[in-house]
Amino acid sequence: MFLSFFSDLFNQDFMLRALIAGILLGIIAPLIGSIVVIRRLSFIADTLGHFSLVGISISFFLTYTFGWTVFSLRPQYLAIVFSVIGGLLIELFRRYYRNYKEIAMAIVISLGAAASAIFFSLSKKTGSLYNYLFGSILTVTDYYVVLIAITSLVVFLLFGLFGRQIISVSFEETNAKFFGINLGVFQLVFIIVLSVVVSILLESVGVLLSSAMMIIPIAAAMKIGWSYRSTTIIAILFSELSVFLGLWIAYSFNIPSGAAIVSVNIIILVIVSVIKRIMIKRTLKKTPEIANFDVGE
Repeated sequence: MFLSFFSDLFNQDFMLRALIAGILLGIIAPLIGSIVVIRRLSFIADTLGHFSLVGISISFFLTYTFGWTVFSLRPQYLAIVFSVIGGLLIELFRRYYRNYKEIAMAIVISLGAAASAIFFSLSKKTGSLYNYLFGSILTVTDYYVVLIAITSLVVFLLFGLFGRQIISVSFEETNAKFFGINLGVFQLVFIIVLSVVVSILLESVGVLLSSAMMIIPIAAAMKIGWSYRSTTIIAILFSELSVFLGLWIAYSFNIPSGAAIVSVNIIILVIVSVIKRIMIKRTLKKTPEIANFDVGE
């Protein structure tokens, strides 16, 4: 079965597109996810995913009501637009509720879920909702691969040119401001890039799983990484492994590819956590003088 999968991976166009898309997403998702985790915004991807779904639903609504087929053929356009709008709304509410910033994501995700449900219902396209909730990287088009490639290039350029500033702001805003970094511009650029990446993830892993693609590899890598750089690199390796194994599982057992990829990510997290805990216990047994320390970390 594995040999058949490996052969089709390079001989079947749809498999090759899925592989290319998966490799690129496997890099940019943890790369952006690392900043999201540092800034303690782990649920923001879920929020933006739900709000980008508003753009998808409006695309179908416009097609059904006015016959504007360009939106149904390219629903990613409005998905990106509404994902960015959702990101800006989050920033607006976070500044308004300064002492209770987490309220912002609850408000925006509620608005996104309600609006998308209304427009999907009005467009009579509720059946297509499943595809966008869970995604399918095996059905991506050439256009989608190009869109991912362009997004990846932008992300790589941003981290290549402004990586130090991005990390500095993420870890300590006060020091970053002292060194002359414009926090307002950073917040705006970051939320726009994050919104675009989340909307791009929508078609491949879906609304419900896009956050997992960004966060879980980082969570696993944090167990064994010794610095920001090492943690990010390890997370990318875990992410690429989950993409490859997830594609194989989806291909072999005919299950949603997004769910398969995320399931592998979860398994990797569990394995890494168990091994790390075992190693800590063995270390404590060899050094009785520190045996009273908590081994939960």
